[in-house]
Amino acid sequence: MSTVRASRKIERAGVNALRSLLEEHDHIVQEIDGGNDHGEDMIVNFTRAGKRTPYWIAIQVKSGKKYKRAHGYAIPVEDHFEDWRQSRIPILGVVYDMKKRELFWVNLTDQLRSVDASPGWVQVAGTAQLNSESMDDFYAEVATYAGDERMRIRAANEEEALAEAVRARHGLDPSTAPNPLYEGLADLALRYEERLRAIRRNLLRSLPLQIVILLMLIAWPYQIRFVEGSSDMSPVLWVSNLYVFMIMMALTIFFEFRAGRIPYETGKWLWLIAGNFAWLPVMDSDGDPGWWGTFWIWAGVLVPSFGYKLLLITFIRFAMDRIRAQRAAGA
Repeated sequence: MSTVRASRKIERAGVNALRSLLEEHDHIVQEIDGGNDHGEDMIVNFTRAGKRTPYWIAIQVKSGKKYKRAHGYAIPVEDHFEDWRQSRIPILGVVYDMKKRELFWVNLTDQLRSVDASPGWVQVAGTAQLNSESMDDFYAEVATYAGDERMRIRAANEEEALAEAVRARHGLDPSTAPNPLYEGLADLALRYEERLRAIRRNLLRSLPLQIVILLMLIAWPYQIRFVEGSSDMSPVLWVSNLYVFMIMMALTIFFEFRAGRIPYETGKWLWLIAGNFAWLPVMDSDGDPGWWGTFWIWAGVLVPSFGYKLLLITFIRFAMDRIRAQRAAGA
């Protein structure tokens, strides 16, 4: 029958004391199986006002007289130097003084990033006590460090966040290492993710409107020159009337998309009109005072005139039928 190591009781005393303290302040604690083999004993997700924060830490806990020093305490680095200093979440060291029943802590990742080689031991100040009175200051200091170093963990749920934190504690992975130039923008995007998704959907729906406006801007000087060379009509008035009609059609398409419908007919007519009136002045940029130019000038007057009426009649009638159906269903 296997025996339990005598040192296990001492080791567990520190882990239990720290876990109780953290959970007393509503922080989420997940112990790591075989933690001493990997260099940490637990992973902690800080909470504020009952809600999870994006700040996660891993903690190595030590208990017993051998970690006591004349001035404070010390934690052995052993073969964890690279893992602790390259971790993507802060690795903290905590020493439990069993005689005093007090906890003391140090930011191992921060300390080891300031040196090029393993110091063997990391000093823990005797003034760095961790208890109920210092918990708020402890959280503020670690969260500030994690924020400054871009060590946030964001995920859809706690399970995914924990999995990411477990991976992060093993050190920097070149394929997932943060790019400081874009990390802040990514945090901002995640904060407003739902709103950005809505904006993206509306941008896609407004694609016909964007294309029409771009075509109008490109074709504007050609349109003006074509009208000037084809008739005595005011070129700005003629072009503006045509453009307003095309914008109205594009807006109709946009709001149809928002309603969840695909406006096939409106779309076909818009591209037919836009294609003809955008192509014509480019191919015949100086205009035509003969029948050809006159035909297109009158087309540019009549198409919007009848188009407005047809557009209004079609969609107002559709809306009336829909409202009648709703009222009948509710009667």
